Amino acid sequence: MRRLIPTGEAPRPVEFTDVPQPVPDADEALIKVEAFAPNRGETFLLERPAPGLLPGKDIAGLVVQAAADGSGPGVGTRVAGHPPQGGWAEYAAVPTHSLAVLPDGIDSARAAALPLAGITALRLLRTVGSLAGRRVLLTGASGGVGHYVTELAAAAGAALTVVTATPARAERLAELGAAEVVHEVVAARGPFDVVLDSTGGPELSAAVSKVRPGGLLVWFGQASRTPVTLDFFDLLGGPAGVTIRHFHYAGAPYGPDLATLVRLVEQGRLHPEIDRVADWSETADTLVDLRERRVRGKAVLTTGAAR
Repeated sequence: MRRLIPTGEAPRPVEFTDVPQPVPDADEALIKVEAFAPNRGETFLLERPAPGLLPGKDIAGLVVQAAADGSGPGVGTRVAGHPPQGGWAEYAAVPTHSLAVLPDGIDSARAAALPLAGITALRLLRTVGSLAGRRVLLTGASGGVGHYVTELAAAAGAALTVVTATPARAERLAELGAAEVVHEVVAARGPFDVVLDSTGGPELSAAVSKVRPGGLLVWFGQASRTPVTLDFFDLLGGPAGVTIRHFHYAGAPYGPDLATLVRLVEQGRLHPEIDRVADWSETADTLVDLRERRVRGKAVLTTGAAR
């Protein structure tokens, strides 16, 4: 079968190779991959790929071999999946606890856009707790996670201010429910009960100053790729008693949260923001565009295997 593997070269970060089809463990199903969606964080891993790195964590496709232990969906079932690695291939072995069954109304491209970004958004908002009536600030809102957080938080009753770079992206975020859109953190009109920061760098320091006394800042990414420097005396002169919490989405099982996302899409309550759908022969170029922030929301690559 064909698989994409890292090259370690920035202008063309992946290339095709022919490898044997994966052999699933007892609790894994073998999926014929129809579509996959790279994440910007994966583009960073490809700059200096670790030995044996097999990228690919967001897929959709068809079960062609059910799990030997009897768990999970049967042969012929359409699924979305979140494998630990190896999804940029014709076939992927996926733990059944990381699969969700797809209804006929959701195509593979939309399904592939859901796993990492959608699960991150769900778990991030679950960490924050009830949002009804609370003032929330979200940085880096035009990425894959940001669009999901915007729509989910607005639907949960948050008064949401989002930070994004361009007017076009601002317009879409407003359509998804953002109450206010600004182009830099310092322009946000605080104070906020909750700040969700995915940018890091100097933006995080600015974001802390927007939190109300006793409020919460959840730090869930560093898209700026710049380390954070916090000055004690700046914090001392800012809002009192702010809690800064680190967040990471990881922790199986992913299947139940993925099923929730699928249900919300089917009901028309969640809309994957897909900027590009292309054949997987264009993966290398798409990864470069994703790394350089030329993609709004998600990009999806298709293998041509869809029925």
